[in-house]
Amino acid sequence: MALWGGRFQGESSALFKQFNDSLPIDYRLFEHDVVGSIAWADAIASVGIITEQECADLKQALNELLQEFADKPEQIASHGAEDIHSYVEQQLIAKVGDLGKKLHTGRSRNDQVATDLKLWCKAQGESLLAKLGTLHAELLALAEREVDAVMPGYTHLQRAQPVTFGHWCLAYVEMFERDISRLQDALKRADTCPLGSGALAGTAYSMDRYAIAAALNFSGPTLNSLDTVSDRDHVVELCSSASISMMHLSRMAEDLIFFNSGEANFISLADNVTSGSSLMPQKKNPDALELVRGKTGRVYGALVGILTTMKALPLAYNKDMQEDKEGLFDVVDTWSICLDMTALVLSGLSVNRPQALQAAQQGYANATELADYLVAKGMPFREAHHVVGEVVVFAINQQKAIEQLSVAELKQFAELIDDDVYQDLTIEECLAKRDVLGGTAVNQVKAAIATKLGQ
Repeated sequence: MALWGGRFQGESSALFKQFNDSLPIDYRLFEHDVVGSIAWADAIASVGIITEQECADLKQALNELLQEFADKPEQIASHGAEDIHSYVEQQLIAKVGDLGKKLHTGRSRNDQVATDLKLWCKAQGESLLAKLGTLHAELLALAEREVDAVMPGYTHLQRAQPVTFGHWCLAYVEMFERDISRLQDALKRADTCPLGSGALAGTAYSMDRYAIAAALNFSGPTLNSLDTVSDRDHVVELCSSASISMMHLSRMAEDLIFFNSGEANFISLADNVTSGSSLMPQKKNPDALELVRGKTGRVYGALVGILTTMKALPLAYNKDMQEDKEGLFDVVDTWSICLDMTALVLSGLSVNRPQALQAAQQGYANATELADYLVAKGMPFREAHHVVGEVVVFAINQQKAIEQLSVAELKQFAELIDDDVYQDLTIEECLAKRDVLGGTAVNQVKAAIATKLGQ
C-alpha cells in the first residue's frame, strides 16, 4: 500500500509505478532509514504521541529489521514497495500491527529522506577518508623507497629538469592531502540533522530537535525547514570532492602509464594490477591505471547531473530530487574502488633507476645549470639564458650533451666559462642546488617525508 493513497480513487499505471518507484536505488538507505525511525520513535514518545511501552515495542521491531537485513540489503530492492521508507513502514506494520502506523506522525518523507541521505553521506565520507589515508600512506612509503631515484621532470611533456622520484610522489601527496581536507570540510557542513522539519514547514509537535540530532550523532539540527527539505548541497559537495580527487588520481595514472611505457621505462608495475593481450604474448598492459583514468568521466558526469537537477528547482521539495541518489551512489562506489586500486598499484611499483637516470641525463636538462653558472660569474640572467640557448643549438648539431663539449667549444659563446663548469653540469649538482623548501634536493625530500610522517 502506498503512503499517499487516500487522496486517489484510481490505481497508478504499471508504467508510472516503474517510472516513479525508487526502491531499486534507495534500498541502500535501509540501515539509515531504520536508525532514523528509532530516533523518531523516541521523539514522538517525548511529546506523548505514543506511550513509553509503544516506543519500546517500535524500537524492538525496528532493531529486529536491522538484524534481519543487515547483511543482505540488496534483497530489499525487488520487494515492490515504492521506496525504502514505504518498505520499512510495511515491514514494521507486519511486526507490530497498527502501532506501526503511528510512527510517521509529524514526519514527512521529505525530512526522512534528507536525514537518511545525510547519514549515508556521513558514513561513506568517513570510509572514504580512511581510503584516502591509506593511499596517502602508500605514496609516502613509495617516496621513502625511491627517495633518491633520479628521473627527468617534465613541462609540456618535454624533459625539463631532473627531479627525484620521491619528489614526484610528494607532489601527489600534497594533492591528496587537499582532497582529505576538502572532504573533511564537506562533511562538517553535512553534519546537521533534518529530522523534525516535516514536509516543508516544520513539525506540528514541540519536540526537542537538538535531542533528535544528538541521538543520530549530528552536531546539531538544521535551522530552516524550507531549506532543509530542499537542500542537496551535501550531495553536490561529495560529488565535487570526488571529482577533484578523481582528477588527481587520473593525473597520477597518466604519469604512471607514461613512465611504464616502453618509450620511458622508468617504472615497473606488479603483475597483480596489469593484464596481457589476447593476441600479443609480449604485452603487459597497465589496465588498472587506465581504468582509473577512464572512470573519472563518470564521476564528473554525476556532478554535472546533480547540479543540473538542482539548478532551477523552486522551494521546497520536488520529485526531481529523487534523482540525487543513483549518481551519488555510483560516485562513491567508483571513487572508493579507484582509491583502493591506486593504493594497490603503488604498493607493488618499483623504479627502474638506470633507465630513469639515463633519461634525466638527456634532453639538455642541465641547461639551466649552465645559465646559473654564468650568472654566478656576473652575467645578467637574461643574457645568460640567450647564450645557453645558443650552446644547446650547437650541442644538438654536434650530437653531444652540454657536458661533452670542450671548454674551448663553450668559450665560443662566453669567455666566462672555465674548467669549473663541469662540476655544475652534473646531475648530482643539479639536484643538490634545489636545496630550498619544496625543492627536489634529496635532503629536502627526506625532510618533507619526515614531516609528513610526523617524525
